[in-house]
Amino acid sequence: MAEVKLAAQVRTEFGKGAARRTRRANLVPAVIYGHGAEPVHVTLPGHDLMMALKTANVLIGLEIDGKDALVIPKAVQRNPLKGDIEHVDLLTVKRGEKVNVEIAVHVEGDLAPGGNLLEYVQNTLLVEAEATHIPESVTVSVAGLDAGASVLAKDISLPKGAVLAGDEDAIVLQVVAAQAEEPAAEAAEGEGAEA
Repeated sequence: MAEVKLAAQVRTEFGKGAARRTRRANLVPAVIYGHGAEPVHVTLPGHDLMMALKTANVLIGLEIDGKDALVIPKAVQRNPLKGDIEHVDLLTVKRGEKVNVEIAVHVEGDLAPGGNLLEYVQNTLLVEAEATHIPESVTVSVAGLDAGASVLAKDISLPKGAVLAGDEDAIVLQVVAAQAEEPAAEAAEGEGAEA
């Protein structure tokens, strides 16, 4: 995974008013924490941060007052109406360090014929990987699976360097038979008989 470089500025103002002024200047307030150090409050360029966060678990190289820091996003708060980024929590990482992250689960292949439906029990999988080599996603083949079949977390082959960090017996995907609906005419007859 490529590292995205961003310039950060240390924040000295706090509170709602300061955060609003920061956002009006197209900057995003953020907090950097981890490794037992005191949290560092910074502002990041809004557009550049938005573009970086389009990649899940992106590795961000920050330059803060001439010092470099390597971080990954831990929590992103968005405006519920506009979708704009309002605040970001960033976790400090070191090269070679293992981190627990959630990666997306994608499927490929066609289910067995017969009106089967695929149900995602979990959209993501918790894995442990090196901070500089976090996989973006994992692909699972569901080709030929029939109703009643399920895919457990331990059944999914992970990319090199990634280890399952969650419950290995957790169901990630399951195949269910499509439910047939009762015809509308029969339902109307049943209602008339009751009256």
